[in-house]
Amino acid sequence: MHELEIEGFAFDAGRWPLDQDLPTVVFIHGSGGSRVLWHAQVEALAYETNTLALDLPGHGASDGEGMRRVEDYAAAVDGFVSSLGAPRPVPCGLSLGGAIVLRLLLDHPGKYGAGIIVNSGAKLRVAPFIFEAIEKDYQGYLAAAPSFSISEKTDPSRIQPLSEAMASCPPAVALGDFQACDAFDVMERLGEVEVPVLVLTASDDKMTPPKYGAFLAEYIRGAKLVNIEDAGHLSPMERPDEVSLAIVEFVKSL
Repeated sequence: MHELEIEGFAFDAGRWPLDQDLPTVVFIHGSGGSRVLWHAQVEALAYETNTLALDLPGHGASDGEGMRRVEDYAAAVDGFVSSLGAPRPVPCGLSLGGAIVLRLLLDHPGKYGAGIIVNSGAKLRVAPFIFEAIEKDYQGYLAAAPSFSISEKTDPSRIQPLSEAMASCPPAVALGDFQACDAFDVMERLGEVEVPVLVLTASDDKMTPPKYGAFLAEYIRGAKLVNIEDAGHLSPMERPDEVSLAIVEFVKSL
């Protein structure tokens, strides 16, 4: 895996330079997170396709400041994709990242030929306790996060790299991410998505329950729905092989 930086964006690439004959899966992390969420997929899929996982602005090793609107994050990701000249880009995002994928598909219908939405929804209302916890006791929020973000069947050590990355995220940035999620709502626009979409849910996801993904799959024409068993909100790290397999099968079908 290659660790790279271009125009202020820190990112990982499964192969570099990009193969112009292959599609490019662009992995996007969730609120307060970093690209480490997708390390397993960046490596596993590199044998089949180009893979990139970036830190959003203000996160991880990327420059810039965090944002408070999904539209702004989507514009930043689109700029990143354009700066690389990534061939046949397929955005793949979790939670906030999934909302960004939906905005990319809606805002740039001719550019992104497919999308992958993981543990996300068309509307992402955030529980009030999350805002309160981040504002009053960020360290306490971080300590409690595994209790609502992974399955009881998952060993917490599996998400340790992400937990460490989240600890380095400024509280104001994490708060802005959740504000962006809370304001996000494209429920009335799902019928406008006209490209192939893979929707991944997780059986034990408490933050975006499987019904959120089922709604997406019902109202996005032709969407494929796959549920990852015995996984919570951070399924790419909890069940990396199952998530990677679902994604690679989808990309190979395009």
